[in-house]
Amino acid sequence: MSDFSAPASASPAEPFEHPAWHAGNTLELVRTVALGCTLCPLALQGRSQVVFGVGDPHAALLFVGEGPGEQEDRQGEPFVGRAGRLLTQLIEGIGLTRDDVYIANVVKCRPPGNRDPLPVEIETCAPWLDRQIELIEPRVVVTLGNFATKLLLGTKEGITKLRGRQFPFERAGVSAVLVPTLHPAAVLRNGGRALAETRADFVVAKRLAAAAKQ
Repeated sequence: MSDFSAPASASPAEPFEHPAWHAGNTLELVRTVALGCTLCPLALQGRSQVVFGVGDPHAALLFVGEGPGEQEDRQGEPFVGRAGRLLTQLIEGIGLTRDDVYIANVVKCRPPGNRDPLPVEIETCAPWLDRQIELIEPRVVVTLGNFATKLLLGTKEGITKLRGRQFPFERAGVSAVLVPTLHPAAVLRNGGRALAETRADFVVAKRLAAAAKQ
């Protein structure tokens, strides 16, 4: 595992190239390189490890959250705390398991105090997510919560107005359908109606993925 950090200064003749683009042509190769990433400030702000992603490397359904929390940082896997257990239940509710889908985050390292990732952190980490999208080639991308939804859709509109809808999505050479839904942590806070809406979104996502296979 190698550490990568951006050069202190890059001349116009030698622009910095993100290591994600040269990490290999399989998800496992990209993951191996990502685990040594020190490109953004999050690498120096108390992370335990890089939380790359987990699941089927050729999944039809890709779930994208914001970033790792405390439990994810400890275990090295996205969505393993209370919100993660709910996500697992929601996935199982549509007849799938975590092994049938792929789960990732916008940023791969835990922001201090679970704060929102900063623009420089998002920009620096984006090529890792782009390589995940490129190699997985999902048919449906489900964004979990406000942050991931706004980023991947390039919108300032909130999740409560966007969920329940479907959007064409193109990124990293992949065309898919994007389905925004509530973050599992928000569902835990808000209860009944939020849970019912999120379950409905998951059903739609599975139906879209199945239709894309035909």
